[in-house]
Amino acid sequence: MKPRYGLSALVALALLGTMTPSQAAPLAAPACAPGTTVTTDTGQVCGTTGDGVRSWLGVPYAEPPVGELRWTPAKAHEPWTGVLPATERGGSCPQGALLGSPSENEDCLKLSIVTPADVGAGKLAVMVEFHGGGFRFGAPGDGSYLAKAGQVVHVGVGYRLGVFGFLSHRAFGPHSGNYALSDQQEALRWIRRNIARFGGDPGNVTIFGASAGGSSVCAHTVSPTARGLFQKGIVQSGEYNSLRGVDTMWQPQDCKAELPTLAEAQRAGDRFAAALGCEPAADVAACLRAKPVKALLDQSADGLGPDRGTIAPIVDGRILTVSPGRAFAEGKVNKVTLMHGVDRDEVQLASATTPAEYEKLVRQQYGPLAPQVFARYPLARFPEPSAFIAYRTIVADSNSVCPALLNDRRLARHLPVYAFEVDNTDAPPLFFLDRTKPNGSFHVSEAPFLYGPAPDLDANQRTFGAQLVAQWTGFARTGNPTVDGTPDWPRYTGSDPAVMSLAPAGDSTATREIGRQHQCAFWNQHTPYGD
Repeated sequence: MKPRYGLSALVALALLGTMTPSQAAPLAAPACAPGTTVTTDTGQVCGTTGDGVRSWLGVPYAEPPVGELRWTPAKAHEPWTGVLPATERGGSCPQGALLGSPSENEDCLKLSIVTPADVGAGKLAVMVEFHGGGFRFGAPGDGSYLAKAGQVVHVGVGYRLGVFGFLSHRAFGPHSGNYALSDQQEALRWIRRNIARFGGDPGNVTIFGASAGGSSVCAHTVSPTARGLFQKGIVQSGEYNSLRGVDTMWQPQDCKAELPTLAEAQRAGDRFAAALGCEPAADVAACLRAKPVKALLDQSADGLGPDRGTIAPIVDGRILTVSPGRAFAEGKVNKVTLMHGVDRDEVQLASATTPAEYEKLVRQQYGPLAPQVFARYPLARFPEPSAFIAYRTIVADSNSVCPALLNDRRLARHLPVYAFEVDNTDAPPLFFLDRTKPNGSFHVSEAPFLYGPAPDLDANQRTFGAQLVAQWTGFARTGNPTVDGTPDWPRYTGSDPAVMSLAPAGDSTATREIGRQHQCAFWNQHTPYGD
């Protein structure tokens, strides 16, 4: 099977640091360590210690969304008695068999909490991570390195995925859909009530994530129901949907996309229910809730067919009243501080390997714009493999870099914004990449550095990783990514549109040239939501 550049990158990162039952034989749960019992508002939990951190894994924050609670907003967990051992990760939420990690476990609304071994007398900044995976795959990664190296509390959130996280249907109520975003917000409410007992500061919460995790941060930045739940956000690679609406990978879901309306999502829900024999039915909701997990996963598949249902965010009228991109343009945002950026060579589409493929894919993606695109990106101006590099460049410019800069500009009118572009072309390639191709600074290439240095990193990459951890955790502590051991990172403003070019070997620097280099004056004419 020909590898798909962006899909594999996103999924592999989403699964980084996790191990599902299909990948490893189950082991006995570790015993709780002395002195790790914490009393939350729903009951006591105990965890483990080791390697300079304390961990509480698989902590329930909401009731399992099963039976009558399937396709309902997250509901705070009922109290339990006794001490709950929180010593192993909760299972992944239901997802298909991609990369050998399927799950049918709906009891997955769990948190993984990791702190430094000694949190001291003060309260530490809290970093809440929403994992990537296109809202279809993944599970919380291991936050041990970030917690220890950055002296923060790391919280990974398990949330509903795919059709379980987003299916909309009139039978589910007036604002059905966006259950995954509801889960994330319920997790933030749990953190606000309880994180101080783990050594965290409930008044200093940063949400962050890559790809769909970045899209999640954008969604909460504009969600009325997220107001006051966090103070800062870090959006990594949150712009990746196709600009022209011919997306062969994901339903619309990113920070610039025009999301489906509630009516559109409910019509998709009608077709989904009919495909499963539940439409018409006396009780459509009961019929759908009685379907096995696998049947629902099989029917929803990749979400790209007419009867696949909604498997990504929608404008439901409650959690999201408008698409994030429109909210950015109109200034309808919560008062938070953001870091926001993408990688220079982002691709979430199949690659071109021949001139014929290059021409075919450009026409598929850009339609009537194709002649102008060919003129601006002629194959003769690219080195071999020219078709691969040219198409990679077009997709990155149109779908990620220029929309991200446009969102920077719009957000900066209302919020403090620190913009970045990852320009690390020698990041360790993940296993799925075609290593014979020049993948450049690929989608979410910086994110693995937040999980710890790989054993074979050279000096340039080790320096890059140390810098990223300092910037990410420094921003979480202070709201400014300029901290000791890092270059000066100016705030992005209308009068000074500075973007931090994140490069290895200590060569990161602020620049004002990225928009010109990526032909953004052209691409911004075709982005949703005019200024």
